[in-house]
Amino acid sequence: MTYQDLESLESQPTTMRRDEDPRYRDDPEFDQLAVTLAEQLESLSQSMNDMRRQISLINTKRDNPRLRERIDDLRAKSMAAFKAAGEEIKKIEKWEDINKNQRYTQNKLADQFKAHGTEFQTILRTDVDRRQASSVALRSSVEGVEQPNDDTHFQLQEQQLEQPQLANQDEVEFQTLLIEQREREIRNIEEGMTNISGLMGQVHDLVIQQGSNVDNIEQNIQDTTSDTRGANTELRSASRYQKNARNKACCLFVILAIILAIIVLAVVLG
Repeated sequence: MTYQDLESLESQPTTMRRDEDPRYRDDPEFDQLAVTLAEQLESLSQSMNDMRRQISLINTKRDNPRLRERIDDLRAKSMAAFKAAGEEIKKIEKWEDINKNQRYTQNKLADQFKAHGTEFQTILRTDVDRRQASSVALRSSVEGVEQPNDDTHFQLQEQQLEQPQLANQDEVEFQTLLIEQREREIRNIEEGMTNISGLMGQVHDLVIQQGSNVDNIEQNIQDTTSDTRGANTELRSASRYQKNARNKACCLFVILAIILAIIVLAVVLG
């Protein structure tokens, strides 16, 4: 390597320019995805709040089939929003060449998604508990109609004037079908809870995996920067060494030239 080559390398910057460093690179697509995901999570939060208010009316005087239909619709809407947000979370967690600000955004959105999932599961559990209580009460009523034993038959007759009359067979069949329907609803809700847990688990694993990858990338960048600076230091040392060597060579040449001139002069004069 010549002295000119060393001078050329020495003049190069020791680090990448800001616009070349992936830690500072702008990414409009990432930003748009983050905005979309934040909006989806906000919409999910509103749907869950509506669900919570409606579920609180189950087993009250305002409980009716229409109320449960509204809850089912809200649950379906919330579930669809949660799944959509989960897919967006996966996309944003798999984003490549992210910088520190983007990593912060990833973590923030992932934490919000996890919090929403936990809250959603709590709401669904409340829904299941209230529906189960209602179903148990209804089943007890039906079983009491279908299976009056001899020991209680006389007592029931004595209480006819104080209690509402027992439902007829058509009413019993209707109530039985209603019980079956509510039990199906409960199974659907529990299935939804399972799906939420599975999606949250997938996102959790992905966050851990990507976090490890990002840490490795950051370490590689730091190592590369350190290596570049070390190499530059070595090049500067080599450059100074060659400068000193060249100066010494010049001095030696001058000294030899002077000695040679003295010798020649002595010979001529002698």
